[in-house]
Amino acid sequence: MLEQIRRDIRSFARPAHAVDLAWFFKTGPGEYGEGDKFLGVKVPEVRLVAREFKNADWQTIFELSKSEYHEDRLCAVVILTNQYEKSKDPSVRQDLFAKYLSLYDSGCINNWDLVDVSANRFGKGLIGDPKAIEFLLKRAKSKNLWIQRSSVILTFPLIAQFDMAPTIAVCEELIDHPHDLIHKAVGWSLREMGKKDLRALRDFLEQHAATMPRTALRYAIEKLGEKERQDWLSRKAQAQPARDR
Repeated sequence: MLEQIRRDIRSFARPAHAVDLAWFFKTGPGEYGEGDKFLGVKVPEVRLVAREFKNADWQTIFELSKSEYHEDRLCAVVILTNQYEKSKDPSVRQDLFAKYLSLYDSGCINNWDLVDVSANRFGKGLIGDPKAIEFLLKRAKSKNLWIQRSSVILTFPLIAQFDMAPTIAVCEELIDHPHDLIHKAVGWSLREMGKKDLRALRDFLEQHAATMPRTALRYAIEKLGEKERQDWLSRKAQAQPARDR
């Protein structure tokens, strides 16, 4: 099965598109995706292959996840995510969740798209978990950028359930993070929180708008009215040293 999955993925390969993907996912020296390789397969095509092999066993998924090619790893993550979404058995879901976390430790999940396509689904496993915040903060404190990003994206299903405390806790932990990819994730989650609980968003901004990264702030206030957006940006500008504006 593993070789058939690989062949099917490669049937969609486009060398020219691979060059574009390598640029888009920042694979150059010193960039966050340094050294990653692409076949030039589009995401809908990877998803098509993942659906075809939706019943792949863990060993197949794990071996696929170790590929040097990004699309192979994406397919592995999508298959595992789909299996998690489909399963109704709590013990099976718990096992799949543990396997998912292991993909971070093994280095399979090594770019933002692999995090984003999966963490917002696996985060459903944290709904109602009294240790969710403790678990997420541990990930937020990791030195691995992708584990840190996952700590934010995993909170999205909790936001949907009007449980804002995990998102607030993680965003406060990461508010001073140096990387733009974390700034975007923090702002994105705050924006989603604001859709469900505008007061919670405003309370967060009252405490942090003046000092949080500008990218995070812009994402967070994106759905607010023009006047309110300008008010929050003005607070940021007034608090920021002129040389940093």
